[in-house]
Amino acid sequence: MVDAASVEVTRMDVLKKVPVREQEPAVRAKNFEEVCLGYSEEEAKEEASRCLNCKNAQCMKGCPVAIHIPEFINGVKNGNFAEAYKVIGKSSALPAVCGRVCPQESQCEGKCIRGFKGEPVSIGKLERFVADWARENNVEPEAPATPNGKRVAVIGSGPSGLTCAGDLAKLGYDVTIFEALHEAGGVLVYGIPEFRLPKQTVVKAEIENVKKLGVKIETNVVVGKSVTIDELLDEEGFDAVFIGSGAGLPKFMGIPGENANGVFSANEYLTRSNLMKAFSDDYDTPIAAGHKVAVVGGGNVAMDAARTALRLGAEVHIVYRRSEEELPARVEEVHHAKQEGIIFDLLTNPVEILVDDNGHVRGMKCIRMELGEPDASGRRRPVEIPGSEFELELDTVIMSLGTSPNPLISSTTEGLDINKHRCIIADENGLTTKQAVYAGGDAVTGAATVILAMGAGKAAAKGIDDYLSNK
Repeated sequence: MVDAASVEVTRMDVLKKVPVREQEPAVRAKNFEEVCLGYSEEEAKEEASRCLNCKNAQCMKGCPVAIHIPEFINGVKNGNFAEAYKVIGKSSALPAVCGRVCPQESQCEGKCIRGFKGEPVSIGKLERFVADWARENNVEPEAPATPNGKRVAVIGSGPSGLTCAGDLAKLGYDVTIFEALHEAGGVLVYGIPEFRLPKQTVVKAEIENVKKLGVKIETNVVVGKSVTIDELLDEEGFDAVFIGSGAGLPKFMGIPGENANGVFSANEYLTRSNLMKAFSDDYDTPIAAGHKVAVVGGGNVAMDAARTALRLGAEVHIVYRRSEEELPARVEEVHHAKQEGIIFDLLTNPVEILVDDNGHVRGMKCIRMELGEPDASGRRRPVEIPGSEFELELDTVIMSLGTSPNPLISSTTEGLDINKHRCIIADENGLTTKQAVYAGGDAVTGAATVILAMGAGKAAAKGIDDYLSNK
C-alpha cells in the first residue's frame, strides 16, 4: 500500500525544478570562472522527467528558433543525449551559448504548462547540459547538403551571422563570414563576460562546429572600409549578402562632466575585459578597475559591467531611474548581482558627473525619482522629486544605456535604407531595401538578445534560400 504522505511529497517535488549547482557568491565574486555549474547526467534526467511532453507544445511557441523542445527533453529523460543534441542541432547552431544566456524565463519557460501550477521545466539548463555533453563526447554536427554552387557573404560573426551562415551551409551554400575584429563571435566574445559564457570551452567550440559545416571566416575585414557590399556582389562574385553587424555604437546621457577621465561606455569596458582579456594577469590590456564604481542602467549589459568591476576589486553601485520591478535585466542576473554584493541605487538618476582639478571623476550628482504614469514602453515613467539631489563619491562611471548600429555599412551602401535610430530597415524575412541584401539581429532591431538575433539570422537564411532558389 502506498503511503498518502509520500504521494504528496512526490507530487510536490514535481512542481519544483531540480536546483542547479553554482559557485558560492563570496568565492565567485573574486574570480572569472563560470558561476553556474550546470546539471549532472542524473540531475538532467530527473529534471527532464518533469516535462509533460505536451502535444501542443507552448514552449516551442516561445522559442525564436523553434527548437522541438519536448522531443529533445524526451531524449534527455531516456538518457539518449546524442539524439537530444541532434534534435536541437536542426534548429540551433549555438545551443551551449543559448542554454547559458537566453532569457528562457520570458520565452520557452515562460510558456511552459508545468509553470502554471509550479515551476516551469528548466529548458535552458537542459539545453546547456545536452550541448556540453555533446562537446565533451566529440559529437559532430550533421553534414551539410551537396554544394549548390551559390555563394553568400555574411557580415559579422555574432549570433545572427553564425546562425544565418550555419543554416545556409546546411542547405549547400558556399558561405564566407567577414568579421571586423580579430576574433570571431561578435557580442559573444566582446560583450558577455567569462563568468557567464566561457570563451574557449563554449563559444570557440560552437564556432568550430559552424566551420565544420564548411563556413569560412575571414577576420580583420571591416566592411565599408576594406570592402563594400557593392564590391562583394559585383566584383567578388557573391550571390547575396547578409548583414549581421550588430549594434556597437554606445549611447550617452549628454550630462555635464560626461567626457571626464574615468567615464566609460559599458561596450568599451566589457570589450577590454572580455575580448582583450584585461581580467587576466596573463594579458597587458589596461582597464580602469576603480575603487568605487557606478554603472548607470539596468539591463543585462549593466549587470555584466557591474559584476566585472566587482571582480576587479571595486565597490559597485547600479544606478537606475526606475524601481526593481522595471529592471530590464534577467531576474537571474539581478539575483546573482545582489548575492555578490552589488549595491542597487534604484529610483535614482544622474544629473552631473563631478570632476576634480585633474579632469578625473570624483563623484556623481544624482536625483531621486518616483514613478508616474506608464510611458510608450508600458513601464511607469520616472519623474524627478524636486530638491532630492545628492552626491555619490566615485572614481569610475560606466554608462550602460544601450547601443545603436555603426553607420559605416549603411553610409557606404547605395540603396540601403535606415530608420531614425540608424537601424537597417528589413522585413520579416530579413530583406532590406537593396536587392540581394538581407539583414538581421541588432543591426536591424538595435541592441536585443542573442536568441532574437539568432531567430533573425534563421529567418534571413530562409529568405536568401527562397530568393536564390527562384533566381
